[in-house]
Amino acid sequence: MYRTKTCGELTIKNIEESVELAGWIQKIRNLGGMEFIDLRDEFGITQIVIGEKKLQEQVNKYTKESCIHIKGKVVERSSKNFKMSTGEIEVVAEEIELLGKCQAVLPFEINSDQEVREDLRLQYRFLDLRNEKLHNNILLRSKILKTLRDRMDELEFTEIQTPILANSSPEGARDYLVPSRLNPGEFYALPQAPQQFKQLLMVSGFNKYYQIAPCFRDEDPRADRAPGEFYQLDFEMSFATQDDVFKVIEDVVPYTFKKFTNWKVDEGPFLRIPYKEAMQKYGIDKPDLRNPLIIQDVTKVFENSDFKAFEGKTIKAIVVKDGANQGRKFFDKMVEYATTEEVGAKGLAWTKLDENGEVTGGIAKFITPDIKEILEKEYNLEKNCAIFFIADEFEKAQKIAGLIRIELGKRLNLIEKGVYKFCFIVDFPMYELAEDGTIDFSHNPFSMPQGGKDALNNKDPLEVLAYQYDLVCNGYEMASGAVRNHNPEIMVKAFEIAGYTEEEVKSRFGALYNAFQFGTPPHAGAAPGIDRMVMLIADSQNIREVIAFPKNKKARDLLMNAPSKVTEEQLNDVHIKLK
Repeated sequence: MYRTKTCGELTIKNIEESVELAGWIQKIRNLGGMEFIDLRDEFGITQIVIGEKKLQEQVNKYTKESCIHIKGKVVERSSKNFKMSTGEIEVVAEEIELLGKCQAVLPFEINSDQEVREDLRLQYRFLDLRNEKLHNNILLRSKILKTLRDRMDELEFTEIQTPILANSSPEGARDYLVPSRLNPGEFYALPQAPQQFKQLLMVSGFNKYYQIAPCFRDEDPRADRAPGEFYQLDFEMSFATQDDVFKVIEDVVPYTFKKFTNWKVDEGPFLRIPYKEAMQKYGIDKPDLRNPLIIQDVTKVFENSDFKAFEGKTIKAIVVKDGANQGRKFFDKMVEYATTEEVGAKGLAWTKLDENGEVTGGIAKFITPDIKEILEKEYNLEKNCAIFFIADEFEKAQKIAGLIRIELGKRLNLIEKGVYKFCFIVDFPMYELAEDGTIDFSHNPFSMPQGGKDALNNKDPLEVLAYQYDLVCNGYEMASGAVRNHNPEIMVKAFEIAGYTEEEVKSRFGALYNAFQFGTPPHAGAAPGIDRMVMLIADSQNIREVIAFPKNKKARDLLMNAPSKVTEEQLNDVHIKLK
């Protein structure tokens, strides 16, 4: 036995007890002939006193982050530290054993505010995970997973695992392909989601399914999505409608958030915002409702304006209450931000109403009395407000306005603190135009179109809506789901519009197509993202901070050196030749 107590367990009640502790040396201090070690494990820190000269000589050979085992007696501290759970006691060492020596020079300080390059931290992730904040994030993740499982079990869902080696499926991102040794020239695909399998489970007569599912997508990394792989709480229900799915989410998600945070948590029913309205008001389909700013369309107001920059353009406006208090430098910095490559605006027009209601600054000379009157009457302009204008072609204007809204919220400190605000984005378009001008699925291709086959036959495909929905929290997409298409005729027609023949549907989705011939129940589901949920609960800005062994921004695992080159023999085994 290496320990009878943990380093976070001892209190004043344990005085005079003989104990054994094990952990890592966080600090060694020499104070007037006495040596002290801060001994750390997962549970806390205990101060160790080393009075014997022989033990001091032994400890002087040790380095920080070495792993040791000590035997000693608990005594009361003369100078107590009430910030620590063990701050009223210390342990006088009687024996010390070195369990694992740490090299003298660390790549970086473990528990320090010192900035460390992320790639170095990822290279030495096993050390980085000793950092208290990061370590606690991983422990939090474990507790959240258990809570989710417990809650789904209470709601009578059945946990079922689905395969990792599957077939390629068009679900919005590139697949990771795995060559088959036994079937030359053929490939598995790692599942982007367990989409087809969970639908097959519904055909199989299972009532309610869930799993903590790994998903694999070969897409570019970003701060709120782990590159390569991520996890989601995947669930599906037979004989279910969109409302039934929402009730599960409105139960499980707030329940989990409230268990692990002191912030205010929205409770169901959550606000439902149609996709089109979200794009109009927020310029994005994952709006942060903590930001009070709203985008308004003022195109008609400027129809007869002399301002050439607005001519023939869609014009969006964002009114900022009390924004006139900002100095000229603030407006110049916003124009500078708008014209960055990230945002892509050609410019950012602005003006403001002073405390007397007079238009001043920016494009004030183009705000005629008639235009001012309409803006005041229809767009709630008040004294001392600022107005920002975005002019471009329709979709680009929406996108740029959305980014400007987010940036204004941040710079003006308008984001409500200490609250999680949820909403559902509903009524997504079934299709969108791809870059080459062809029609493609805009969301999940296995969704049920609103209006069924009649809509597919008789409406412009770009006007067809789908029973698709996202859960959004504080500006992050937290879940995605849909009422599934369970009718093979509608399935074939839906894919036909996106450019697939019936034979291609049978070939690529043969199991699903075939299963749908044998009495398929209506079904629906969703998949809240685990990594993003933990990131939000932990109040972290980077998803890599809540994953034990993440990839870096270039989708590389610096710890395990993956991806890596393989031998010619390995390639020959799977019938692959590199160009």
